[in-house]
Amino acid sequence: METKEALHALGALAQETRLDVFRLLVRAGPVGLPAGNIAERIGVQPATLSFHLKELERAGLLTSRRESRQIYYALDVEGMRGLLAFLTEDCCGGRPEICAPLATTGHPARSRAP
Repeated sequence: METKEALHALGALAQETRLDVFRLLVRAGPVGLPAGNIAERIGVQPATLSFHLKELERAGLLTSRRESRQIYYALDVEGMRGLLAFLTEDCCGGRPEICAPLATTGHPARSRAP
């Protein structure tokens, strides 16, 4: 991923609704969810959601497909991997093993007891 693409993806995620949608679709996996279901779960109007979904899709973070009368949105795994690889490319002075456990352990702040 090039810097310009990474900036577009990060810009798309730098908005609360879009970040919520992205995280929901990460949890949903490759099958994704219909747009109406996403709107319901996130608590936004369908017209507003449509704008946010298109922004995430243009940023290379989501894919869409039509099934009958519904449009399903899903995580673009390659787009997410590209962004994560870009962000961790120079991790910790050339010691990528320090960043390696991120996907398996989750966010450190979320795993701590309050």
